[in-house]
Amino acid sequence: MRKEWLLNALLALALFAVPLWAWMANEPFIITLATRIAILAIAGVGLNIALGLGGMVSFGHALYLGIGGYVAGIAAHHAFSGTTVLGLPGTNQMLPIWAMAMALSGLIAGIVGALSLRTSGIFFIMITLAFAQMGFFFTLSWPAYGGEDGLPIFVRNQFPGLNTARPWELFLIAYGVLLASLGVFAMLRAARFGAALMAIRQNPDRAAAIGISPFGVKLVAFVLSGMITGLAGAMMADLTRFVSPAMMAWTMSGELIVIIILGGVGRLFGPVAGAAILVGFEVFFGGVSEHWKLWLGLVLLAVVLFARGGLIGLIAGRAQNV
Repeated sequence: MRKEWLLNALLALALFAVPLWAWMANEPFIITLATRIAILAIAGVGLNIALGLGGMVSFGHALYLGIGGYVAGIAAHHAFSGTTVLGLPGTNQMLPIWAMAMALSGLIAGIVGALSLRTSGIFFIMITLAFAQMGFFFTLSWPAYGGEDGLPIFVRNQFPGLNTARPWELFLIAYGVLLASLGVFAMLRAARFGAALMAIRQNPDRAAAIGISPFGVKLVAFVLSGMITGLAGAMMADLTRFVSPAMMAWTMSGELIVIIILGGVGRLFGPVAGAAILVGFEVFFGGVSEHWKLWLGLVLLAVVLFARGGLIGLIAGRAQNV
């Protein structure tokens, strides 16, 4: 356990130190990469609550990423044009946008969870995928907000006291939110709620026999998971200044699962390590060959076969509570 905490500290330090060096060296591209890693890691933390703690293999978590993205895009669009949406003015402030993104993502996650958690196994996977595809095709045919062409965010949304147009300051926002989301995950895992969730994952019948409601506990975890992923979606939209139906595609859901597996399912900093590996492969191997996902697939296969604890588990050893 001590080795894992040391590794976590090194990952946190590296994720901060590299963009800090890039800021001093005037390398904004590297800062943007670090910001993307942080935001993907936030989305991974959301999925890790459902998958890592609750054993819920959701293949539709891109739905909440896309919901958060479209909340940010639509709010910014109406703020820029001076029009209203549902009778309310748009906004270009990140904090209310994040609140709306998390609320809507949590609401949709509650509906999806209430239906999908009545099943298990492959049926649960397919229902979550079906809902995500419904969101994908809905936004694809939504001409008011770009349809398949997507919706640009002309001016990046604002955060109090910081200039989000500067890559370093946007990274600081993403890094701070990442640390907060990791703190939420750590508290959930250490609390009685987390113990109940992991007990349900291991043996739901035995958990029910001692008075734990598997459906209720898993539904709350699923909603929290969707809310954090929705927050990441709103931040991703601001980073790219663009939102499109691709954010809800099944391939995006697959990338989130890959991030968790590469880093370590249920590990605190697993999403951080997994996001760093994914972005690293995309940047370095993508510059060599357009078939970079083949090499990523081979690494994923090796992890599944020989290092099921992911990068964190490979270095720090097997966790006792995962």
